[in-house]
Amino acid sequence: MKTMILALGLVFVVEGLILALLPNRLDEMLRLIAEMSPDMRRTLGLLALATGVVLVWLARSAI
Repeated sequence: MKTMILALGLVFVVEGLILALLPNRLDEMLRLIAEMSPDMRRTLGLLALATGVVLVWLARSAI
């Protein structure tokens, strides 16, 4: 449970940094994502998911 809270906290930190430091760039990125096809967004989401799983696995095995 401690690891899940830590992970969620890190997500909020990254999201907060993006919103605070790059608000105009975020608008542009959201527009680009909206213009992508659903298949491309799905592929991007699956790639992000797989990358996250690998990073968590590597972090957990290093402990």
